[in-house]
Order: sequence, then C-alpha cells, then structure tokens
Amino acid sequence: MRRRNSLPAFAFTAALAFVLVLIFAPDQTPAASAAPAPFAPGEVQSLAVSGGFTSTITRDSYKVTKKVAAASKSSAPAVGVPDPGTAQAIGYELVHARGWGDDQFACLVSLFNRESHWNVYASNPSGAYGIPQALPGSKMASAGADWATNPRTQITWGLNYIAGRYLTPCGAWGHSQSTGWY
Repeated sequence: MRRRNSLPAFAFTAALAFVLVLIFAPDQTPAASAAPAPFAPGEVQSLAVSGGFTSTITRDSYKVTKKVAAASKSSAPAVGVPDPGTAQAIGYELVHARGWGDDQFACLVSLFNRESHWNVYASNPSGAYGIPQALPGSKMASAGADWATNPRTQITWGLNYIAGRYLTPCGAWGHSQSTGWY
C-alpha cells in the first residue's frame, strides 16, 4: 500500500518544485521593462532663450526647470531643432513633410511631452500606449505592424489622428490645454 501512494506524491512534489524554480529562480534574467533607459548627459537637448523667464514644472516625480520665452504671436511654445536620431527628430521630419511649420512642431512637442515624454514604451493603466498615448495602443497597428516599438510608426499614427480630429498639432494642443486630454 505504501508504494502505491509514493509515486503520485513524488510526482506532485517534483512538479511543484519545478514550478517554484521557474518562478523564483535566482539566476533568471528579469523581463524587459517598459521604463525607458535614463538619458545620458549628451542626449539632453537645450534651447537658448533670450528675454525670457525661468519656470519650474513638477509632474509625478520629475522636476524640470526651463527658460520660457516671452509670448509670441503664435500660440505654440518655443522649441529648437531636435538632435538627429531622437523621436523628436522623427516628429520634426514628419510634421514638415505634411507642410506644417515649426509652430506646429512646437505644439506637437508640448503635446507629446505631456502625454508620454516621447517615450515609445509609455503606458498607463487605462491601456493608453506609446508616444501619442493611443487608447488602446493596438489602434496604432493601422500605421504599421511595429507599432509597439517604432517611434516613426507611433508618431505617424498620432499625426494622422491629430489631423483627422483637430486639423493641426496646435489644435490638439489647444484642446489638451483646456481639457487635459486630446
């Protein structure tokens, strides 16, 4: 009688040990995180502004101090030309390819800074994802199969959405300013 019960008990114990090793293996490599890598000092963009004032902005755990130019005729905030190879550089190229000017790019920068800080992997509990915070993120598949990882695909989808709903990035930024979303 003792031998008949020992095989199922051994099998159960072995299976449980296997599952526990898979879950708690000390040498297991952690899964990829959706958080972006920290910026290196060389990756920080800057813009020299004369005649402006200093503004400090705090959101979540980030604190940003920047110079803000005096108000101009455009409703767009001032920005410079981004460093090549960044998501903002892709956005700059795509905005100008649509025939929009630097004022529209400046609004897009402000909008996407508010939404995701230009993080291609940004997500929130509601299911919004990517640079434009598409809800659900899978909607961006209409712009390309690589929507989850490609900033060009995400920005293209975002610009299509903006053009269809608000006509321009400044239209979307104005709506975002008044409602907190676009």
